[in-house]
Amino acid sequence: MYTYIHFRSKKVSEGNPKLKIGDKEIEIDEKVISTLNEYVRTQMSLEELAKALNLSGWEEAYELIKAVPSWLAWSNPSLQRVMKTRDLGKN
Repeated sequence: MYTYIHFRSKKVSEGNPKLKIGDKEIEIDEKVISTLNEYVRTQMSLEELAKALNLSGWEEAYELIKAVPSWLAWSNPSLQRVMKTRDLGKN
């Protein structure tokens, strides 16, 4: 039903990692990370999370929360930008 994200396995040129939830593919970008960060730090409901991420309902939001590593939801949204910059220096 869902697949786990492997951030290190994607190259910067391939874009942001994507997560398949049901029949949708969600791109894990700074907006999504920021919204997940708000979800774990506030009393945002699954319905509100689904609306913020344009998901069909709380069920898809729940599947997303199950699939995303917890360290990502609690991390600063700019972490992805730092990881990309660091990976660019390796190429």
